[in-house]
Amino acid sequence: MIPQYLVDFNVNELPVIDTDVIVIGSGIAGLYTAIKASVDRRVIMITKKSLLESNTRYAQGGIAAVISEDDSTQSHYQDTLLAGAGLCSSRSVDILVNEGPGCVEELIKLGTNFDRENGELALTQEGAHSHRRILHANGDATGFEIVRALSEQVTGHSNIEIWDNHFVIDLITEENECLGALVQRPDGQRIFLRGAATILCSGGAGQLYRYTTNPEVATSDGVAMAYRAGAVIRDMEFLQFHPTSLCYPGAPRFLISEAVRGEGAVLRNIKGERFMEKYHELLELAPRDIVARAIVSEMEETGSSFVYLDITHETPEMIKHRFPTIYETCTSYGLDMTTDWIPVAPAAHYMMGGVKTGHHGETTVSRLFACGEVSSTGVHGANRLASNSLSEAIVFGQRIVDSISQLIPLDKTGRNISYQRDRQETLTTSIVELRMKLQRIMVRQVGLRRTGAGLLKGLEELKPRLTIFDTYLDTREQWEYANMLTSALILTESALAREESRGGHYREDYPERDDIKWRKHILQQREKGMLEEISDDV
Repeated sequence: MIPQYLVDFNVNELPVIDTDVIVIGSGIAGLYTAIKASVDRRVIMITKKSLLESNTRYAQGGIAAVISEDDSTQSHYQDTLLAGAGLCSSRSVDILVNEGPGCVEELIKLGTNFDRENGELALTQEGAHSHRRILHANGDATGFEIVRALSEQVTGHSNIEIWDNHFVIDLITEENECLGALVQRPDGQRIFLRGAATILCSGGAGQLYRYTTNPEVATSDGVAMAYRAGAVIRDMEFLQFHPTSLCYPGAPRFLISEAVRGEGAVLRNIKGERFMEKYHELLELAPRDIVARAIVSEMEETGSSFVYLDITHETPEMIKHRFPTIYETCTSYGLDMTTDWIPVAPAAHYMMGGVKTGHHGETTVSRLFACGEVSSTGVHGANRLASNSLSEAIVFGQRIVDSISQLIPLDKTGRNISYQRDRQETLTTSIVELRMKLQRIMVRQVGLRRTGAGLLKGLEELKPRLTIFDTYLDTREQWEYANMLTSALILTESALAREESRGGHYREDYPERDDIKWRKHILQQREKGMLEEISDDV
């Protein structure tokens, strides 16, 4: 069994630092929530690398919100429910579409410079959206612009203390109440950071897979530490593979934004044939899971490891202006997207499931909140609608701050909390080797297309690795691997349990969606195992 804590400790022997709010992570969720919480509270923000390194930084497409008079919140609501394939929380989606525009206005007030045309906010359209409602910045560098603006607000703020290069090992709890976190400083010192509210904003799980659009920090730390702390984890089987990541010798799996297809790019197989009409009436703007599986099918039929994305019909001026980051990246590898078709293939991209929360970001552990990709708010259901994730982060970040204001002062000190296991051995196997093997298992058995036999084999290969918890784990690389293993097991077990295909979860042995048996959520909790919950989607 996965233990409650990764390391031995005794709070009485640790330095204790107190604050009002602890924010773990520095993407849009962490930055925005920290800013809002700091109005009348002391905030400590922890990032295991640097302030600017997060999934948000690499978000290209944009942020979805109803801004145009030609659009409506009801339309955004319906688009989100349709993409979520029967597992969205209708109340959560209602909150998102109605509160999102105001939060976007707040982003602008905080210094985010979204692109404009003739003085008005420029809007584009992405897959499964019925209207142009995607705001973007610097063409295809929306995430970086948001992080830039919010980081400037955070840096030097009198009520916000930033801890770069710190690692949160575990959440410290007592009687199902989170008192704070066990943190390792860059010099190796461990401390108990105590706070009235702890907010997980730690991002996603892309590093569970060899090919991912996520940065190296996306090792599912938040899901794993919340699971160890007793929080309920929901819908982990729903992991979105982005259809179009750069697939070229010597290049990383760089994201080629869905906005490229939104602006008219088409997909072609290696024979040069456009193929999406065989798979969906919306063609290249079909939901991501459908496009991703269509690409894999074409790759298999043609014996190729990629397909092409073609936007050469547009003018060079338009391409360079609208997609400067993608253009420059492709050019650096010898590809000119104004004249060349871009070789692309699917890659792990976004985690729809995560730590279950209520409508104010509250988890099932008192004083513990979750926001952003680490959370499962009910907005995304089985498949995230493009560009809803950034909106979700700011909307529920604001709601978390509103909820924190209602908390009574923390009345526990945690002084008597200690943990010790019988550990006899030090881990000697290379973490690099362990990670690669785990990623190989996930790609082969728990990837874009799954089978019961493959998922069982995946579990058989993953479970013997649990012996790592019987060793001394003393480095952040070892803790990251333990977190990855924990999340990989949760994901695989959930995928095996769901005997249907829905959204980002596709079973070749159960290829149809089954609303009679499976219009429900799969929950996992460390002490209680696997549970089920009926969906409240309408």
